[in-house]
Amino acid sequence: MGDSGRRAVFAIAAMTAACLLGACSAEPLARSRALLPESARDAPQQYVVVTVRNPINPPNLHAASSSRGYDNIGIYQAGGSARDASSALAAQYGLRETSSWPIALLGVHCLVYALPQNADPERVRAALARDPRVESVQPLQQFDTASSGYNDPYASLQNNVQRMAIPAAQSLGRGAGVRVAVIDTGVELDHPDLPTTARSTNFVDDDRRAFGEDAHGTAVAGVIAAIPNNGIGIVGVAPDVQLLLYKACWRAAASGSQALCNTFTLAQALAAAIEAHADVINLSLAGPSDPLLTRLVQRALDRGTIVVGAVPLDGLRNDFPADIPAVIAVDAIENEGGKAALNDDIVRAPGREVISLAPMGHYDFYSGSSLATAEVSGVVALLRAQRRNLSAHEAEALLSENAPSVPNACAALATLLHRSDCR
Repeated sequence: MGDSGRRAVFAIAAMTAACLLGACSAEPLARSRALLPESARDAPQQYVVVTVRNPINPPNLHAASSSRGYDNIGIYQAGGSARDASSALAAQYGLRETSSWPIALLGVHCLVYALPQNADPERVRAALARDPRVESVQPLQQFDTASSGYNDPYASLQNNVQRMAIPAAQSLGRGAGVRVAVIDTGVELDHPDLPTTARSTNFVDDDRRAFGEDAHGTAVAGVIAAIPNNGIGIVGVAPDVQLLLYKACWRAAASGSQALCNTFTLAQALAAAIEAHADVINLSLAGPSDPLLTRLVQRALDRGTIVVGAVPLDGLRNDFPADIPAVIAVDAIENEGGKAALNDDIVRAPGREVISLAPMGHYDFYSGSSLATAEVSGVVALLRAQRRNLSAHEAEALLSENAPSVPNACAALATLLHRSDCR
């Protein structure tokens, strides 16, 4: 016998001696892992879970043994009959085995099969259920952790966020690195639910107190970027964006959110947003066609900025900024049915009773295309964060995939990233 043979015999003898001394029973058997392909996590409906019988004869009892059954069976593997049944089932029904696991506790071999392309899952499962070789068959089901995903107390009131699949979209990104310019009234900069990184400029006056007491701009900024999971308030659509806040409008009355702007203040704000290299400009406002403002918006578009603007009350794209073809025009989905229904080039988002930030650290419900516009700007920011050169045309196409329903932010992101999430 050579040296290698003697070493092998010695190793076996040493292992046997160790087992006799009880060393083997001191270490639990390692369980093997059965992993599913990523496609099974993304599209579980295309898979089926099947068990086939995998009987095992318990070991004979001997001195110092117990009758604990499967605890003492050693490594439990799929037997020949189980393997044969598994292969035969796959061949007969056109299935493809993707993973398997012999379950000792149940005396079965568990398999996950990929269904044939274009197969009807229910019909395949029904056929398998009638097959005597099958011990059980069921869908590959998905479960969640029964968590809302946010600890913000008013998140449950944000039906708009749920309808647009924002929570799922934020698992793919939250807009980091994107600059969103909000040209509106002032904003309460120290609202506890707004990021402290926001930058602001006032093109109306020097009244810092009035700037923070403006409701409309505060609401629009909150829809876009309110801080999630801070234990207060609401959830913003794109909370990681850099907010650029430009006051170009002022309150029409001492109270309320209605505001007014003019060509001069809006022109200054647009120029500032362009010079700050804003990725997205939100214009939650509407007014008469304006040559100067149109030239500035066109300059922004030429530089790659995506401009999102509100549709006026009549639902038509005849007024600024919606009258500019490359602007993403937004109306409230609740306004659909009148003249708005005739326009296929309008994106519609929730715009009725949308909860957002209010001055003095408060919250309130708002309605109108202004809020819908802010929602769409937030979704555009999520998309732009994933593709920095995304054009307005590409963004609008992604937003309109579910038309006439509201945009599905997660599906739009999944399409952009060539993923199967959310589809």
